[in-house]
Formats: sequence, C-alpha cells, structure tokens
Amino acid sequence: MKVLKFGGTSVGSVENMANVKNIINDGEKKVVVLSAMSGTTNQLVAIGQDIKLGNVADAAAKVSALHINYKVVIDDLLQNEALNAEVKIYVAEVFSFLDQCTSKPYSEGLANQIVAQGELLSTYMFNAYLNQEGVSSALLPALSFMRIDENKEPDIAYIKENFKAVFENTKDSEIYITQGFICLDTEGEISNLQRGGSDYTATIIGAAFIADEVQIWTDIDGMHNNDPRHVENTHPISNLSFDEAAELAYFGAKILHPQTVTPVRADNIPVRLKNTMEPSAHGTLISNITTGDGIKAIAAKDGITAIKIKSARMLQAHGFLKKVFEIFETYKTSIDMITTSEVAVSLTIDDDSNLDAILVELDKIATIEVDKNQSIVCLVGHEVVNHDDTFRLFKILQDVKIRMISYGGSQNNISLLIDSKDKINTLQKLNDYLFELVTL
Repeated sequence: MKVLKFGGTSVGSVENMANVKNIINDGEKKVVVLSAMSGTTNQLVAIGQDIKLGNVADAAAKVSALHINYKVVIDDLLQNEALNAEVKIYVAEVFSFLDQCTSKPYSEGLANQIVAQGELLSTYMFNAYLNQEGVSSALLPALSFMRIDENKEPDIAYIKENFKAVFENTKDSEIYITQGFICLDTEGEISNLQRGGSDYTATIIGAAFIADEVQIWTDIDGMHNNDPRHVENTHPISNLSFDEAAELAYFGAKILHPQTVTPVRADNIPVRLKNTMEPSAHGTLISNITTGDGIKAIAAKDGITAIKIKSARMLQAHGFLKKVFEIFETYKTSIDMITTSEVAVSLTIDDDSNLDAILVELDKIATIEVDKNQSIVCLVGHEVVNHDDTFRLFKILQDVKIRMISYGGSQNNISLLIDSKDKINTLQKLNDYLFELVTL
C-alpha cells in the first residue's frame, strides 16, 4: 500500500480536487494525506496574529470572509444535496469555533488550535467529494494517532501503535484520507509539525506500516537542479539519494520539509515527488540508490545570521569550543555552518529569536561580530567534494564576496555563505557554469 500526500495547491480549487480524485482512484488501496487548501493556513495564522495583537474585530472579519469562501467552494464541489448540507453543517461548526476563538486570550495553544482547522476542513470536504463521486473512502483522524514528544519530535512508537488501531477500526475502503501537519503534544493538546509538515506526516505514516512508496504531490514536477523562482532553464532531477535529498531540503529546497526522508530511509521506503498538474511526468525518485557523481543541484537558505567569535587567548584552550556550543544548546538554537581559524570561530544560525541572550553569554568569553541578512548556497551531489570539476565553481564567484565555506563536513555538500543581496546573482552564475560541465 502506498501513501500519497497532496499539498495545498493540489486541493486549492474544485478543478484541482478533481485532478486528485482521478490520480488516486486507480483501484489500489492507499492512504492520502492532505494539506489545508492553499491560502487557508496563511489566513488562519493571520487570525491568530490579530487575536495576539488585540485586533478582535479584524480577526472576526477574517473568520467571516473565510467562511463565505468555503461555502462557495462547497456549492461548486458538492452537487449532492445531502452531502452539501452535511458538509456545510460541519464547516459551520468549525467557523463557529474560530469565531469563539477571537474573544479568547491569546496563547500558543490557541494559535495551534486555530491553524489546525485548515487540514480538518480540507479532509472532511474532500472525503465527502469522493463519496459523491462513488469512490470508496474513509477518514482517519490524524489527532487519534499523530503525536510529538517533549522534544517536539514524532513519537514513532506511539504513532505506529495508534495508527494500526485506528486503521483496523475504520471501515474497509480503497482510500483512507487523513490530515497532514497536525498532531498532539505530550499533554494531549493540539500542535503541529511546522510549515511543510504534511510531507513529514506522509513519511511518518509510510514508516508506520512499511509502505511500498510515499508520493509527495505538489505543483512542480520534482526537485529541480536550481531554484526555478530565480533561475531560468532549470530542470527536474530524475533520481536522488536519501542523503542528497536531505541536504537539499535542509538547505532551502522548498518542495520538501527538511525532515521528510528521515522516517523512511532506514526501511528503504522510496519517496517520489510528483506534479499534480502533470501526473504522467516522471518527477523525482528518492531512494538509497546513488546515480552519478558531481554537483546535481543547488539550493539556497535565507534568513541566516553569521557570528564570529574571536578570542586569541582562549580559542585553542581546552574546553573553549565546548563552552561556545553549550551557550547555543542552552538557548536551543541549532548551528548550520561552522569554520575555525587559529584565533576565531565563525558559525551560522537560522533562528535568531534568542540571539540577544546568546550574544550576552558569548561576550563574556570572546569578542563578537554579527552579520545578518546572509544566505547559505548549498551545492549537492554524490561525492561532490571529490569530483574533478568541483574546484572550478570557485572561479565563477570572483565577483561574489563569500563570507564562509563549508567543505568536507559531508561528502555530498559544499556550502557557501554570502550576503543575501548576492543570492540571485550567485545562483544564476552557478547554474550557467556548473551544469554545462557536469553531466547529470
């Protein structure tokens, strides 16, 4: 049995929902993971922000406008009067709950409850649509089996046990619909897997019952060799290894949640990236098979802060780096890149929410320099650091100021830290030069 995940654009209109129905209705049993309809999550986040800022009237207006939009979609989607009425009752209950939320005091828990409604809406509506179209389908409520632990990581043992119980107690169907993104925390409160988390949900479920394959369906035909938003003439990569895909996802490839491949790689469950609008396109197959050496793809990650920690007296002293890392651990801030010299260590972070407190601690042991608005450009491919053509990439960056280079930490990744204003120019230069040299 396969797991198929469809993103917000894939279920963002009646036409697209019909496309999804045609894709999944092939007579084979499968689990289908859905995101919220495109635009809904952004609106729900905005409602939460209005509540946080005390803009109750604005929040209520957004709830009302979104409810009207959903009623229009329901009328277009469901011609069956009984199903139309049933879904409108459910949707009205959801929006009544959201309206009540606008008068409650803001909390992170309240925000999580609000955002979760998007996936609950899309799955309920789509399941009704399948029933109208004569497709045998049933809902598997994700909040009955998806849970994160105290470290906000998936509780795999809990998920496997409870998914099996929910699955076995659900009526026999060809299609099982469930929500991506949403889950419970250890206290039983609604939480989520962060933006893009529906991909993660799909591979977690795939690992729970050792699926034949996990498919991630979006509005682009696979993982491209560069960012098509900024670079012309990019193309999808037909095959990637788990390591290559994980590097690209972590360093900015928007098509995948950074943790997507983690649950399935141990059991070698392949992940296929497909385009809902072009179902016949090959897309990208991610597996444990490695094909070709050298640079295959480029990704960029924005919002990076670089910190230089300089201490001529202490850098080489035993325990100095340990003290540095303990500061970041204390404030639960991950480090992306790190380079060292005789008198300084430079590192980068992508979460600066605790930066001020971190700098106070670092200032006690060293001199600090901070550069914000940086980007990491990541070049990924099998054994990329050993490939004959890799050294040539530096020749084309003569006009780009490189702040840091990470080379050798992984055999599959070379990372460059640059000023964000140079990102697009750098991506274009790399694309024009490298992919004339490297055969993919």
